[in-house]
Amino acid sequence: MIIPTIYTHADMGELLWALGLGVVMGFLISLVYILTHRKSGYSQSYVTTVLMLPPIVAIVLVIINSTASALSLAGVFTLCRYRTVPADPKDVSYVFFAMAAGVICGISNNHWIVFLFFVVIAAVLVFVETVGYGRCKTTTMTLKITIPENLNYADLFDKTLDLYTTSWKLKRVKTTSFGSLFELIYMIEIKETTDQKEFIDELRRLNGNLTVILSLFRYEDMVFDAK
Repeated sequence: MIIPTIYTHADMGELLWALGLGVVMGFLISLVYILTHRKSGYSQSYVTTVLMLPPIVAIVLVIINSTASALSLAGVFTLCRYRTVPADPKDVSYVFFAMAAGVICGISNNHWIVFLFFVVIAAVLVFVETVGYGRCKTTTMTLKITIPENLNYADLFDKTLDLYTTSWKLKRVKTTSFGSLFELIYMIEIKETTDQKEFIDELRRLNGNLTVILSLFRYEDMVFDAK
């Protein structure tokens, strides 16, 4: 049997072991990802990415057969810019989790270390997701309220906003529908206990049952300089 030149510095058994261990780690990490994202949802493509990273990294590092070169390659992997940006910044941690597991599989002679590494990191991720560690008690949202032009909006919604939010700020007032309507744009920190339907109904009672939009993103008032 002729072994290709690329494998001359690596034992075939070591290659197969690192590859198999990487696949096992990939499956375990992907299961943790699925478990911690069962409520928020996830894509199959991202699960596949997390699954395949450990064996890919492990086999490359075993072939290199040099700790210094392996660590240099691991650094290159961390600098890769992905064309698809993860929707949740938390997903980036799973990419590094998978890559680190692949590095351990490829360069460590004590393969039990990778299982210890997996158990500790997986336990932390599951714990954080279960107890909601770091979860903010308020949610930053953008509130848009439409009012008729003859309605004085000064202090009109203050009491309602004070009741249902922890903080709020009027960011912009603009006219719509050829000046027949006004649109008020607020940045608010809505309370975790707030009933959003009740909140919107109260605003509709005050604005004459016109449009009220509550958006799950932070409003940024951008100012551009004319060139």
